[in-house]
Amino acid sequence: MTTPAAGSRALPHPERADIRLEAVLHALADPLRLRIVRELAARQRELNCSEFPLPVTKSTSTHHFRVLRESGVVRQVYRGTAKLNGLRRDDLDALFPGLLDHVLDAAAREADRLGEPVR
Repeated sequence: MTTPAAGSRALPHPERADIRLEAVLHALADPLRLRIVRELAARQRELNCSEFPLPVTKSTSTHHFRVLRESGVVRQVYRGTAKLNGLRRDDLDALFPGLLDHVLDAAAREADRLGEPVR
């Protein structure tokens, strides 16, 4: 895991080699975290935490983003006062080819089946 320098605003992330399948699957198993990942995949760019309209408190939202970051699913970086989130697609595709695409496809089919709004 990369550890930021003392006093820096950088956040720790696992190195590619340290990302574990069970942690990724755990992170993707939660509906809100999967919603975040689906939005990042659809928008194909870094997004500020506030761009996700999640029906939870700020502290719960922070928890979900932390789980995604610590599992290696997203990378969080500060730009000024904004914390931006980017999907670590390259890392995930290199370690687990096709996993992310299959999970996103299954999530889209489920949302369609349940009549959930398209994001």
